Amino acid sequence: MIKSAVHPLLASLLPPTYYSIPLKSPPSRSFNRFYCQSSSKNNNVKNSVQQPYFPPLFSVAPMMDWTDNHYRTLARLISKHAWLYTEMVVAETIVHQQDNLDRFLSFPREQHPIVLQIGGSNLNNLSKAAALANSYNYDAINLNCGCPSGKVAGHGCFGVRLMLNPTFVAEAMSAIAESCDAPVSVKCRIGVDDHDSYSELCDFVYKVASGSPTRHFIVHARKALLNGISPAANRKVPPLKYEYFFGLLRDFPSLQFTMNGGVTCINEVNAARRHGAHGVMVGRAAYNNPWRTLAFVDSSIYGASSINVSRRQVLEQFQLYGDSVLGMYGSNKPNIRQLIKPLLKIFHSEPNNGLWKRKAVTTLRHCKTVKAFLDETLDVIPDFVLDSIPEEMPSCCEHAFADLDSLLPSPYNIEKMSYYLCSTGGNGEGLTGAGY
Repeated sequence: MIKSAVHPLLASLLPPTYYSIPLKSPPSRSFNRFYCQSSSKNNNVKNSVQQPYFPPLFSVAPMMDWTDNHYRTLARLISKHAWLYTEMVVAETIVHQQDNLDRFLSFPREQHPIVLQIGGSNLNNLSKAAALANSYNYDAINLNCGCPSGKVAGHGCFGVRLMLNPTFVAEAMSAIAESCDAPVSVKCRIGVDDHDSYSELCDFVYKVASGSPTRHFIVHARKALLNGISPAANRKVPPLKYEYFFGLLRDFPSLQFTMNGGVTCINEVNAARRHGAHGVMVGRAAYNNPWRTLAFVDSSIYGASSINVSRRQVLEQFQLYGDSVLGMYGSNKPNIRQLIKPLLKIFHSEPNNGLWKRKAVTTLRHCKTVKAFLDETLDVIPDFVLDSIPEEMPSCCEHAFADLDSLLPSPYNIEKMSYYLCSTGGNGEGLTGAGY
C-alpha cells in the first residue's frame, strides 16, 4: 500500500486536526459520512429521505449521452450501493431552464446515492446552478475539470481547460459550496497538453484545496490532448500514469482521491483499494457490461448482500419504470429508443446477444412501450441466461498496481507552494509556478 507522510513544514503551519493543506475553512463534510437529507436552505425538497450511505468506494463515471436517468435506473436495479453520477449538466442550461428543471435535474429517489456533475466557467452561473440544484437533494456536486471535448474545453472554455486556471477552480468550488448543502468535488485529468508534470498536477490540487472547501478529487489517470484528437482518442491515446494518482495519495494525506481511467473489472477496483485508493470510478465497463460489472459491487466491494435477482427480474422492474416515464416531458421526451438504449448491453457476451440486438433494431421501428419491446424480443435469449443470478465474479488481474511503488514520482516540492500561499494570504493569487 502506498504510504502517506505529513510534510513537516506543512504540519507546522496547520492545526493538529488537519495535516496537509492550509484550509480556507475546516472541512464540514466527511468523505466517509454521506447523507441524503432535507436541505436547510429550501424546504421544498424533492426525493427527500433520511438515510446514511456507504462511502463512494465504487462509482459509475459521468458519461455524456450515457449516464442518463434511464441508465442510472438500470444500474441501481443491479447495485444498491454504487455511487451514480449524472451526465454533465452545463450551468447555463440549469440557469436558463428554471421553468423546466425537472427535465434536467429530477431523478427517482431510488437512485441515491447520486452525484450531480456540472460544467461551466462563469462563477455567477455556477453558483446559481448549484443553488437551483440544491432542492433536488443530490448527495454531492462535482465540477467537471476533465472533459477534453472541443465543444467543452475549446469553444466552451471549461472542462479540462479549467486545469490551467486552478485559482478560478478554487473560486468556483467555493461559490458552488456556498450555494448548496451537498459536499463538493472536482473531477480532473493528470494534466493538459504540455502541462503534464507531476508537480503541475500537485500545484492544481494544492491551489484548489487550499482556496476552497474541496477535499475530494476524482482523477482520470491520463492527461488530455486538446488539439487534433477526439474525445474518444483522449480515452486511449494518452498513456495511463497511475503512479501520478498514487503519488497524490502519498503527498496529500488529508485529501480523498478516487481513481478513474482504465479499470475494467471488480478485481482491479479491489486491487486499487488495497493499494490505498479511497475510491475507484468505472466508466465504460459499467455501461458496456453492466451485469457483470455492477452485480458484484455490493458484495465484493461493500461486503453487503448481493442483489440475488435475475436479469429477467431486473428487466421486469425496469419495464415498470420505463413505461411510467414515456413522454413525461412532451411527445417523445423520453422516447422508446432512449429508454431501451441502456438495456442493449445487459446480455453482453451471452448466447444469442447478437441475435437479440438485431431483433431489437427491427422491433424498435414499431413498438410503442417497453413492455411490448421486451415481449417481442426476449424469446431469443435462453431461459438460463434470463433466470440465472450472479454467482461467480469474472476473473481479471488481481495484482494490478503491485509494482507502482518503484514508479512513484519524486515527492511534491511543497515548500515552494507553501511559501507562495502564505505570502498571498492562502488564496493562491499571484502564484506563478508550474506554468499557470
